[in-house]
Amino acid sequence: MAAYGLYTHIAANRTRSMVLLASLFLLVYVIVYAGALIIEVMHYSGAPADYYLRAALRDLIVSLPFSTGAAALWIVIAYFFHQNIIDAVTGGTDVTRQEQPRLYNLLENLCISRGIPMPKLKLVDSEALNAYATGLNPKQYAVTVTTGLLNALDDQEMEAVLGHELTHIRNGDVQMMVIAVIIAGVVGFFAELLFRMFFNGWGWGWSSGGGSSWSSSGSSSSSDSGRSDRKSSGGGAAILIIILAVVLIVLAWALSQLVRLALSRSREYLADAGSVELTKNPDAMISALRKIEGRGELPGATSAVMELCVDNPREGFADLFATHPSVEARVQALVKYAGGHDVGPLALPIHPSQDQEGQADNAHSLGPQPPPLPSGPWGDASNSGGNQAGPAPAHGPWGDPAGNSTGNPTGPWGPH
Repeated sequence: MAAYGLYTHIAANRTRSMVLLASLFLLVYVIVYAGALIIEVMHYSGAPADYYLRAALRDLIVSLPFSTGAAALWIVIAYFFHQNIIDAVTGGTDVTRQEQPRLYNLLENLCISRGIPMPKLKLVDSEALNAYATGLNPKQYAVTVTTGLLNALDDQEMEAVLGHELTHIRNGDVQMMVIAVIIAGVVGFFAELLFRMFFNGWGWGWSSGGGSSWSSSGSSSSSDSGRSDRKSSGGGAAILIIILAVVLIVLAWALSQLVRLALSRSREYLADAGSVELTKNPDAMISALRKIEGRGELPGATSAVMELCVDNPREGFADLFATHPSVEARVQALVKYAGGHDVGPLALPIHPSQDQEGQADNAHSLGPQPPPLPSGPWGDASNSGGNQAGPAPAHGPWGDPAGNSTGNPTGPWGPH
């Protein structure tokens, strides 16, 4: 939690980003090689294994400019349009100060206090309680908040969440996560393409004789027994090569999906610590996490998008592959290192709506409520007998009642 940890985390993120970009091209080449193996087997059904391996390597070398260009093109597309893709998935829209003055002012004040460039502000119309940051450079940075989070959190809690997202931007976590999404996307696309080609073309190829036959002289053998032996050995080699190709494709896909594990989950602890550094209020971060806990699932969002959020309720096998530490672990870290106080798991009441239906639902969730006090010409009646509207105990022109039994009003210079 120390400042040294924050700064070394930023430096490590830059190194990881370069390694991840390099791994993108490596995984693409593995996919291309596996595809070349499949194509060679489909076209030459009786060749020995070493022929398939050499032929696929030649195909890889010939296709290097095309595969490299395709990966580079994907990076360019993702660089300029990743925000549009994420907005299309989540329904995020830009908001201005006039549309969301409370949220805009909270974010702007945090940025001004630390000299951080103001990112774009976006809103997702969802009851989920979550937020996330995106962008690969200062002109692209954006912080997105759901309407559910905006309604459930008070100003201090919302400020803590915004501080968390700003810390992700400042630490370089956002760039790393977007790059990880790019890698998973491009490798997953090529892997799926090859599997479709394999399962659609393989059955056709074998049912129709498996393509061209192969022999050491390049022509059909005149010996039936020799042809039978070569087909038997060649068929076994083809099966082994197909298995190898499938293993390579699965391995590349799995590595692309697990690449996020290279992005240590310590980034969430450090973002929580950065929020406390910005707001000086560990209790606000703790209560915000408790409110968000278990309520952050964004309908329709992909796993890649959920990995960007404050909390990702989707957990992997035995929590081994979860992208976020548990809320409990994060809260305990804030209690131990930041001096916060844990309020424990929270059961949120239904947020009162502006319409009558929402008010009725909220009243029902809170139990029987007393009838509302009627309003008089100067405000609401506040005494026990205020069933009739009247000016006596209500808010007068000088302020609220003093609160005593006689209902003496408060004047501009104090109580009468």
